[in-house]
Amino acid sequence: MQAAQSIRVTLSSEIAEEFERVRKAERRSASELVREAVRSYLSFLRHFPEIPPSRAELKAIQQGRRAYARGEYVRLEKVLHALGPGRNQTRREKPPKNSR
Repeated sequence: MQAAQSIRVTLSSEIAEEFERVRKAERRSASELVREAVRSYLSFLRHFPEIPPSRAELKAIQQGRRAYARGEYVRLEKVLHALGPGRNQTRREKPPKNSR
């Protein structure tokens, strides 16, 4: 078993309060909660590594930012409306048919 290593972390008051609330609710030690958070973050990085953008992607990003600054954009609501009802939207229930 490898020797444990201690580290010191400074949290903003808001994060520290939320951390403490979660720690108490889950009845866990601060060390246990931090270890799990670090493991989860490192696992995320392994599964979703940051890949540098290509030149074409950087150019497209710059063009998009300039277009946005000029006010050339479409709001999400308008796009969703144009697409019509999606799969994740619930349908209205049909009234039951009367059987005679």
